[in-house]
Amino acid sequence: MQQTYQYGWILPFVPLPVPMLIGVGLLLFPTATKNLRRMWAFPSILLLSIVMIFSTNLSIQQVNSSSIHQYVWSWTLDNDFSLEFGCLIDPLTSIMSMLITTVGIMVLIYSDNYMAHDQGYLRFFAYMSFFSTSMVGLVTSSNLIQIYFFWELVGMCSYLLIGFWFTRPPASNACQKAFVTNRVGDFGLLLGILGFYWITGSFEFRDLFEILNNLIYNNEVNFSFVTLCAALLFAGAVAKSAQFPLHVWLPDAMEGPTPISALIHAATMVAAGIFLVARLLPLFLVIPHIMNLISLIGTITLLLGATLALAQKDIKRGLAYSTMSQLGYMMLALGMGSYRSALFHLITHAYSKALLFLGSGSVIHSMETVVGYSPDKSQNMVLMGGLTKHVPITKTSFFLGTLSLCGIPPLACFWSKDEILNDSWLYSPIFAIIAWATAGLTAFYMFRIYLLTFEGHLNIHFQNYSGNQNASFYSISLWGKGYSNNKNFCLLRMNNNESSSFFSKKSYNNVRKKGGEKSFINILRFDNKKVFFYPYESDNTMLFPLLLLVLFTLFVGSIGVPFRTDLDILTKWLAPSINFLDQKSKDSTDWYEFFQNATLSVSLAYFGIFIASFLYKPIYSSLKNFDLINSFVKLGPKRKHWDKFLNALYDWSYNRAYIDTFYTTSFTGGIRELAQLTHFFDRQVIDGITNGVGIMSFFVGEGIKNLGGGRISSYLFFYFSCVSVFLLVYFPFLNHLF
Repeated sequence: MQQTYQYGWILPFVPLPVPMLIGVGLLLFPTATKNLRRMWAFPSILLLSIVMIFSTNLSIQQVNSSSIHQYVWSWTLDNDFSLEFGCLIDPLTSIMSMLITTVGIMVLIYSDNYMAHDQGYLRFFAYMSFFSTSMVGLVTSSNLIQIYFFWELVGMCSYLLIGFWFTRPPASNACQKAFVTNRVGDFGLLLGILGFYWITGSFEFRDLFEILNNLIYNNEVNFSFVTLCAALLFAGAVAKSAQFPLHVWLPDAMEGPTPISALIHAATMVAAGIFLVARLLPLFLVIPHIMNLISLIGTITLLLGATLALAQKDIKRGLAYSTMSQLGYMMLALGMGSYRSALFHLITHAYSKALLFLGSGSVIHSMETVVGYSPDKSQNMVLMGGLTKHVPITKTSFFLGTLSLCGIPPLACFWSKDEILNDSWLYSPIFAIIAWATAGLTAFYMFRIYLLTFEGHLNIHFQNYSGNQNASFYSISLWGKGYSNNKNFCLLRMNNNESSSFFSKKSYNNVRKKGGEKSFINILRFDNKKVFFYPYESDNTMLFPLLLLVLFTLFVGSIGVPFRTDLDILTKWLAPSINFLDQKSKDSTDWYEFFQNATLSVSLAYFGIFIASFLYKPIYSSLKNFDLINSFVKLGPKRKHWDKFLNALYDWSYNRAYIDTFYTTSFTGGIRELAQLTHFFDRQVIDGITNGVGIMSFFVGEGIKNLGGGRISSYLFFYFSCVSVFLLVYFPFLNHLF
């Protein structure tokens, strides 16, 4: 066993040869490397599988032995300063490494087909492998400096992957926004690290915790300064895990390829902030104000993320706000001191959300095969619908992921979310009410996403493209495929008219008179011949990871089943960390107590599902009156007020609570005005003085040059005249001075 732990430091470096070899191959043998580009998926998956097997072995040993192992090597050594690097193997490390590797392998398998036709295929796998190296290095770090090093590498990989399609302005803007927003939190993290080193003289976690506890217990440190440094450390987690108010980068990060959204922005990178708070929880526990701040930020984030997801039309952005809300639940649990609940929800959410993101990628891939669906349309849920018959496997897997995130038993997220909700009552009734209400909102917006995407009919109608018969049609998908023709055609296109109402949209003129179910498709007419392009199910290499994630979604919640202590694998797994935190392990729960606690949460989830089904399912039915909201809100004189409220709520949610607008106006606009003022001062004042001195010297020189005549007697006369005038003017002053 000891031998296995000793080689834990190798884990971060196992995936590293792939990006190195790809870089060398593109530099020395570019043609051969590009021709054999599909082969690079195999070593990427193989090396990450080795890390997964090693991590699984470590996790099994953690469950059986309940021990913590740390190996440290000196990097720099001085009289008063020592910098070390090492490997820390504890339950938190094994949990995170398991998540990174299992989800990472499935995403890589999925990406082999998803990115097959992309010109940046090699670059994609190089970035993904380097990200895996950075993330595994982060979770195995034994001190704050080492964490900060890999923390920045993870941020760099995120920047590269979000801006993967850098030729698209939205993608390039999104990666810059993510980079700048995370720099705010990372700067606070660096200041916090330096502050705690100044207080304790150590970067090592265990030494840091023990020294700080002794200093606070003996009242030998300024508690306000300690609180400030802890808040700065927490700022890094706020930015990385998209917590309010530094959450604005996460929805824009969906401009990257969908596998990146599944791996980085659902299961691993955004979980780095949760990991950091969990790693530093012994430090935060002795600072009550920070624990209150963590729980407050988590509560605000979970509610804000849920409300902003209500009106999103982009399927990936809706899931992104869902991720933000669920991360808020984890942060709330950590702020309450519920270490087990937070990590349990981290595990269950990672697999369920990876399933949903990969399912959305399968939907996007399917929609892009329909001629006329540009990339922006292929992600718009309002323009989808009716995909159940065409993508049944994707639909089923997405449905199970939706149920899990809604908290429906016996799926994974039910067990972990219900545990957080129950713990919240003991901490704060106000936070508990918000958390329980958000559980109902989660069920509502998740089923809204599901119904808009898969149920009903595809919203298309006959329309001549560009309004003329000789129009040319050209569509480029993210896969590099293009369709073009200058001949006459008739195109079934989607109607872009969308209602501004919160719960309803205007009726679409679905053409079903001829062809019946052919209203699902687009029709091109080339030389009086019809060519049909159906949405179709993804390839097996994309469906296989979905099926594996379905199994995780169904059964991973069983590791934390609270009925029998001997079956509670999660408690055994976390025993070393729970004992280190001086917390008590959760006792086994009887069935009556469990059902009593779960009844309210499940009822709220079913209520949210019912409301979503009631408001969105009939929109696609054969009823003539699609404007359901009009009959729903017939409240007499109060109807106008109700409509105004719904429209205001819709605008608030769709426009991201106007937070981005506020940041753009106050921060971005203010910085630009300051830059313009600085530019004006530099050009007009600083450069003006320099240029003025030069011009004056030029004119003075030119004037003096004309006084020269070549006669020595004239020069002497002029010289003595100037000296005489000087003495006459300044003689009284000199006489007074001396």
